[in-house]
Amino acid sequence: MNPGDCKNKTCNHYETYLQILRAELVPALGCTEPIAIAYAAAVARRVLGEMPKRIIAACSSNIIKNVKSVIVPTTGDLRGIEASAILGAVAGRADRELEVLSCVQPEDVEQTRRLLESGMCKTELLRSDSCLHIRITAESEAHTAMVEIRDEHTRIIRVERDSEPLYTAQPDEQKDCADYQSLNVADIYAFARTVQIEEVQEILDRQITYNLKIAEEGLAHCYGASVGVTLLKSYGDDIKNVARAFPAAGSDARMSGCEMPVVINSGSGNQGMTASLPVIVYGEDMKVSKEILIRALVVSNLVTIHLKSGIGTLSAYCGAISAGCGAGAGITYLYGGRFKEIAHTIVNALAINSGVVCDGAKASCAAKIASAVEAGLLGLQMQKNGKQFYGGDGLVEKGVENTIRNIGELAKKGMRETDKTIIQIMTR
Repeated sequence: MNPGDCKNKTCNHYETYLQILRAELVPALGCTEPIAIAYAAAVARRVLGEMPKRIIAACSSNIIKNVKSVIVPTTGDLRGIEASAILGAVAGRADRELEVLSCVQPEDVEQTRRLLESGMCKTELLRSDSCLHIRITAESEAHTAMVEIRDEHTRIIRVERDSEPLYTAQPDEQKDCADYQSLNVADIYAFARTVQIEEVQEILDRQITYNLKIAEEGLAHCYGASVGVTLLKSYGDDIKNVARAFPAAGSDARMSGCEMPVVINSGSGNQGMTASLPVIVYGEDMKVSKEILIRALVVSNLVTIHLKSGIGTLSAYCGAISAGCGAGAGITYLYGGRFKEIAHTIVNALAINSGVVCDGAKASCAAKIASAVEAGLLGLQMQKNGKQFYGGDGLVEKGVENTIRNIGELAKKGMRETDKTIIQIMTR
């Protein structure tokens, strides 16, 4: 098969899959939920034309859940919606989107602390059918500005100044209209085998560089609960343990406010690290060529996006589980696995760990990441030894796409009440 075959015949969705990778694998500084709030506040200040005297941050319950416990990057120790919104208004660079806080200076943090203590920002619950919904209202003495984000972390759907609409998004203006429904494991495998490397190398080289750096930072210093460091100290440098320790260490650092960017996947830095770092360290250990590593990362990233597209950006279902399945699929590719082996790995991994709940972004995410990678690796070892779960084993149904559909239905529909209960417990 020639490298161009997928573009011409084998993969039915070549350009779409390229578009999805370019849209999803982007840099972000800090946990993406507080960053989305900071971004909305930075845009609101720009529209207002001056530093606001008062900010109202209305957020959906899942945003409140994910922002509550994580440290806002560049602040040292500030947490929460109010800190995110104020810092975004004080020092946010709206043109940098998910790297909106990349130019924060110490004096900006001090100003944010003073304004936070003054109570200039208030949080409200935004009742919405979208899990990811933010509405920032910034007020000065004479004017108001409102910026609304929905469904994606940087997708602004409405901007107003003094109640006059300046911008309203059309319903189909989402992720550049890429057809996420076209994702399927067979075509992902075909695309990964035959994609022109130069069309994806820059994106994936950046993912390798950024995510390795923050993982190494997490292993070198004490962040959060130091899950990554604990794994290496307790279980040694066997490659299976290193594959768990690296993304866990990256999460240790990121959840504790580390100022290094990561390349995200499906709107999440934790998912971006989980989908990529195990594949990267396995590739290095196996001494595969750079081309094989790139193709394996295509598999891991697209499988993760495929799983997450049926679940939604935020839910009660831990996103690291999907990314751990993606990592297992990517490592299977490194070992020479074809569609059948990759499909069995995904089904096995989903059967092992589905049902892990998301209770917000915080230090324990690193441990969940380690568990997700372990499930992916066990799924891989099962298929290598000719073992698999079959249709009728719980949520498993014959055919990888049917099992993926079942997991999406569980996470998106079945766990709605679970999500409400988690949020009630966390916000007592």
